[in-house]
This record gives sequence, C-alpha cells and structure tokens, in this order.
Amino acid sequence: MYQAAIEIKTEVPQLLKGGLAVDDRGTVGFVNDFNFEGVKRFYTVENHKQGFVRAWHAHKHESKYVMVVKGSAVIGAVEIDNWDSPSKELKVNRYVLSEKNPSVLFIPAGYANGFMSLTEDTKIIFFSTSELKESLNDDIRFDAHYWDCWKVEER
Repeated sequence: MYQAAIEIKTEVPQLLKGGLAVDDRGTVGFVNDFNFEGVKRFYTVENHKQGFVRAWHAHKHESKYVMVVKGSAVIGAVEIDNWDSPSKELKVNRYVLSEKNPSVLFIPAGYANGFMSLTEDTKIIFFSTSELKESLNDDIRFDAHYWDCWKVEER
C-alpha cells in the first residue's frame, strides 16, 4: 500500500549534502546522492512573511524529502511516540537549510515535520513517497508550537 523510499536505509532523518559549482558561465547547484526512488509527487510551499511557522504535520506511513530552493528555513522533525498524545519532551531534530548550501533532508514515516522561513523569499520543495489520496488518509496535525524549536539564538 505505502512504499517507503528504497535508497534511504534509516529510521531517522538524514541530510543529503550537495554543493555548488561556479565558473565563468554561472552556478550549478546539486545534490547528487538524491535519486527520486520512491517519490510519487512533489509540491512547493512559500510563506507570506519571514519568521512564519508551518508545523507540525505528521504521517505514519509517508516519508518526505525537503529542499529549500530559495532563501533559507529552519526545518524540524520529531519522531512521534504516541499518536494520540505525544510527549512534549521528545527530541526535535533541527536543521537550517538554505539555497546557498544545497541539500535534501529525508524525513522518515513516523515523524512530524515543520518549518519556519528565515527569509522573506523562502521557497521549499517537498517530495513525497505517497500519492495525494494516500497522504490525505495519513494526515495528523499538531499545534505549530507543540514542540517549539523555532527560536533563533544570537551568537
């Protein structure tokens, strides 16, 4: 019924790092370790303003790949321990993704995910291992600040 991504052999989020090649013609961004196997659809998301949080969206069966194609964002992923009442003390895996450092974040099934745009122009592409109909039947939502990993620390 649901097919997980085959190449990613992990039950935890995994960051596939890419890079940029720059020469006198321009720039090529790439993530050569991402192969699209198991991906059934994709969609893009943009917020209307910097600092806006879209979270927490979970799936029991669907995995996702996340790539920031414009701007930058904080991405959060948390493994759900109890689907009816998850612990607020769960570890949140937090990543900062940016167009300036191409990478794809794999979020396995069983996790909730969310993001906060760090720039006004942030655009994120999500690749899903489920068709839309499957995804709609596997859609669990929690409050955007249920796990609050969105504060940017000054350093």
